[in-house]
Amino acid sequence: MTRILFLATVFSVTFEKVHWSVGGTLTLADVLTALFLASFLVDRIAADDWSVTRTAALALALAGAFLAVYLIGFSNLETSQGVAQWSKGLVKFVLHFGFLAAGVAYLARRGARFTLFAFGVFVAGIAANAAYGIVQLALARVGFNLDTLVLSPLTRGASQINVYGVVGGEQSVYRPNALTGDPNHLGIMLLVPLLALTPIYLRSRQVWLGALLAFLLVVELATLSRSALLGLAVGLVVLFAQYRSELLSRAVVVPLALVAAALAWIVARRADFFLEVIRSRVATDDRSTSAHFDVYGFIPDVLTRHPLFGLGLNNFSVYYEFATGKDNWGPHSFYVALLVETGLVGTALFAAFLVWLFRRLRAARAFEPRLAWGLTAALVGTMAANAFYLTMQFYYFYVLAAFALALPIVTGDGRRTGSILRSSEPGSARAAARPARPS
Repeated sequence: MTRILFLATVFSVTFEKVHWSVGGTLTLADVLTALFLASFLVDRIAADDWSVTRTAALALALAGAFLAVYLIGFSNLETSQGVAQWSKGLVKFVLHFGFLAAGVAYLARRGARFTLFAFGVFVAGIAANAAYGIVQLALARVGFNLDTLVLSPLTRGASQINVYGVVGGEQSVYRPNALTGDPNHLGIMLLVPLLALTPIYLRSRQVWLGALLAFLLVVELATLSRSALLGLAVGLVVLFAQYRSELLSRAVVVPLALVAAALAWIVARRADFFLEVIRSRVATDDRSTSAHFDVYGFIPDVLTRHPLFGLGLNNFSVYYEFATGKDNWGPHSFYVALLVETGLVGTALFAAFLVWLFRRLRAARAFEPRLAWGLTAALVGTMAANAFYLTMQFYYFYVLAAFALALPIVTGDGRRTGSILRSSEPGSARAAARPARPS
């Protein structure tokens, strides 16, 4: 049961639209994460086994440090609305870090093959989300809302594809948001499989994997997300530094040329329409772009008042409404939210968390270099994209972090755990023979 719940959680962790109004918003990820944590705890009680890896213990210690920051920041709350938002944020925090610690401990027990299989399930969930987005986009163009057919009977709520605007007074511009809440969320989440799987494809040259990456790239472009493209560019720079010659090889150039040719054919059929859309997305003087940059102006004001611990967890929206009178705009930058809500102490703590992730991925490169470099690029790309969005607050980021932390543990001892990727990497036998690093 624990195995099923873990796999179900990582598969559906990007399905934001699958939620219900129960004492607020209860998502499918909330339910599955809570069930996984309960099942994992029952297993440990039944086995009378309370041992954990050092990495899982450090994750719990880090959670305790974050909790201390949030509790101190609670004293800065000034309204009942602020308390309500803080409480909601705390529930999400408990589930996120609970999954992080329990997920690492669980993967460490299951070994390398299960970890890599589970990562495949995680990628499959994102790919399924992307496939839903393509169907959603195709049906929207003929006037049909896929969410009404699929989601509304399940959630009893209303949702639809994002309508970006209208060209020529009659042609609607649609941006697929699939099962996420926003096309930018979908675009940034797609960075994980696009960047993490590219090094593996460069080595294996498997046609199905290349086709999957090409499909995900098309969906990425369909989201029209500037933040996602920024993250993709930054992540590719990381991979280019490591796999320069392979990225310029025929195995990459030919599929990209085919995708480019297909997109050029589509654009040529409606050139005026697409040119107008592209011009609007590259413009930097529109209201959306200004809003993304304007939120950074709140940082000095807030830090002047509460420099160490900020306004309080999940309270940017409360402050934003108080400062501007608008209640429909969040920080749209993870780093703005981090500084405003947790101050300098919380920001330094999260920076330490990120450094820890990179250090664990560096350790994993000795044993699973391809996947470790892919996850490193995915993490860097996600960080870049979050300069103007905040998906690093979502469940999927903590699933990504759990795999990053678990990878050097489960692959660190080649004699104890088998890797399905290590055999394809030159020099892997030498890497497997090295003594395992402390986990």
